[in-house]
Amino acid sequence: MISKFLNKSTLTLLVLAFSCNTFSKKQLPVYNPSDLNPELVDKSLLNKNENHSVANFSLINQNGNSITQETFKDKIYIADFFFTRCPSICPIMTNNMLKIQNEFINHDDVMLLSLSVTPDIDSISVLKEYANNKGVIDSKWHVTTGDKKHIYNLARKSYFAVVEQGDGGLQDFIHTPNFILIDKKKQIRGIYDGTDDDDIKRVINDIKILIK
Repeated sequence: MISKFLNKSTLTLLVLAFSCNTFSKKQLPVYNPSDLNPELVDKSLLNKNENHSVANFSLINQNGNSITQETFKDKIYIADFFFTRCPSICPIMTNNMLKIQNEFINHDDVMLLSLSVTPDIDSISVLKEYANNKGVIDSKWHVTTGDKKHIYNLARKSYFAVVEQGDGGLQDFIHTPNFILIDKKKQIRGIYDGTDDDDIKRVINDIKILIK
């Protein structure tokens, strides 16, 4: 599934490195905008080929607490975008995030971040009920709401989670199955299909690589 997230040049380099036995299974690439499928990258960032990191953010979690980059300082985490009323891919994604939560339940440096794409509907009380029903552990997994334009800007310019361009306005709506793996330096280390069982196995393995 990884091929749909990367540009052709990056895929070629990965294949060549693997075939020559120079690509170590104990290392993960750091992804910059120029490494990714251009459809995933905001037009303003297409030519950026180094030093990309997730921008600072300000969100509110299921307990009404402020969530910022400081919350994830020195943490490895998975980010996804969802909404509580989603009847299709979101329940699958949430179940798979739960698998990741349970796999790393004893690793304090591994966390999860879910951002609502319908923050006007997903209030703190709605998120709290959702989190309780899904088995979210508060200290491990932040299910968040916030300003819509801010969240959509993060999706498009920091996490590269969606293909569609937009302004985060009233008519703008994103719907993506992507899970994004972020390291302790706020860098993207992998993008996965959160509905695909093989990709979930891969992200779990990749998190273990980062832990080591």
